[in-house]
Amino acid sequence: MTMTREQAIEAIESVMAGGYGAEGISFRDVMVRDRGVSLTVLGASAAAQPALEASLREALAPLGADTVHCRYRDEGAPAAGGAAAPAGNAAPGTAGAAGSGGPVQGHGADLISPLLEPGSGVQFIAVASGKGGVGKSTVTVNLAVALARKGKRVGIIDADIYGFSVPDMMGIEERPEVVNERVIPIERFGVKVMSMGFFVEDNSPIVWRGPMLGKMLRNFFQEIEWGELDYMLLDLPPGTGDVALDVHQIIPHSKEIIVTTPHATAAFVAARAGAMAITTKHEIIGVVENMSYFQSASTGEKEYVFGRGGGGRLAETLHCDLLAQIPLGAPDNHPSEPDFSPSIYKADTETGQLYLELADSVLTRCE
Repeated sequence: MTMTREQAIEAIESVMAGGYGAEGISFRDVMVRDRGVSLTVLGASAAAQPALEASLREALAPLGADTVHCRYRDEGAPAAGGAAAPAGNAAPGTAGAAGSGGPVQGHGADLISPLLEPGSGVQFIAVASGKGGVGKSTVTVNLAVALARKGKRVGIIDADIYGFSVPDMMGIEERPEVVNERVIPIERFGVKVMSMGFFVEDNSPIVWRGPMLGKMLRNFFQEIEWGELDYMLLDLPPGTGDVALDVHQIIPHSKEIIVTTPHATAAFVAARAGAMAITTKHEIIGVVENMSYFQSASTGEKEYVFGRGGGGRLAETLHCDLLAQIPLGAPDNHPSEPDFSPSIYKADTETGQLYLELADSVLTRCE
């Protein structure tokens, strides 16, 4: 039997519930690898440590743990970088997964992250959609690159933890490194990127429950060395599930862009994501209608493959602006190019210009 990280966390939580938690002892940064478990323990006195380790070994041994290694820190000490490990770690729930099992809970005010401090000046923009397949991630990465081309310092959190795609879309093949116990995001096209895809091997599925997703999202703020940013874009999962709720809690001042296609059903479903933003008092910057039309290369005629008007009607429903209408197509990029990516449009192309105009619209509304 292979012990999963989730099983290890449940066993550790049971030990804490046996009395250690009441003494103010907590844990985080749980890692599982080669039948060994390591974790960071906060607030344990030197006298309590031997008994605690014995209890942890006893609880984890039936799951297949041969060794248990504890790193002890004062309760107020900064977190270790083990929560988001570098390349070579296996899929979450198996070995060396990113995440934390300890006290990383609650709202953004509880997190230790310079980005979330009131004076940071970072503009947070969550990109949402009602359903999958409308090109939300494509819009996110191209808007981020367009903002970087405008001279802004930009980051992306690929918060679509089940359906992460940002690294592939941007042509990123390397993995993050850990420097001084902080994870360094990958930079591509002038954009700093962090994604669950960096910590999953062989496109393995994510089989977490909602609370684990929230902890992962919090770690993307707390464990990552983002440096100074002007804009942080969050590629949300489609719909109105756990991760979207966590974003609303962690970043109450975040703004939103809603992505839809012209199809009436897609726009109708996208209205739910917009309604959630309104309910949680997040400002909606506007709507982006993706796959608006297909333009024939030979005749120049526009063909409205998915119908017309869905984005405009959605903007009216949400009382916001229709920011852009992006045509159906793919970038004319070739794998031999040094800056190849399958989804980023070049600045001098027609669609690349549309994304630069979208960036201008976003800057106007945010600044």
